[in-house]
Amino acid sequence: MELTLVSDELGTFTVPLEGPGRDIPYELPGGAVVSIVLTFRLGTDTDGLIFETIRVGEGEQPVTRRSALGSFRTGGPYEIRLPPERLPLGRAHCGTYDVTARMSDAAGTEHARVEHRFTLVRRLLPGRAVRGDPHRIGRL
Repeated sequence: MELTLVSDELGTFTVPLEGPGRDIPYELPGGAVVSIVLTFRLGTDTDGLIFETIRVGEGEQPVTRRSALGSFRTGGPYEIRLPPERLPLGRAHCGTYDVTARMSDAAGTEHARVEHRFTLVRRLLPGRAVRGDPHRIGRL
């Protein structure tokens, strides 16, 4: 499974789910609008596939987002782009968030679970973009 963040203003970033960059939080600017693109394969025919994210920031209540993906036949790869979401904006929301993403079916069987972290940073003024760090995404 691959999880990619896509934004008209920030570009495209594949979230490292394995390997050396997996434990390093990547940075996103507050208020950015991002879509999640999922790429996955299935080992069996699956009815009622659901993608769910649970985002937890320090001192904040968990935010859960569920998306019904539909039914799929064995195989793939399948690629699904979820509707865009605006990230929280403002200094009070800056900080590191833990995200649990999981795919399950209508029967409640979990097919995949991944955990990752991102840091929400204050948006910089245009022209002060930070470049060269792969964990800083479109910091404007």
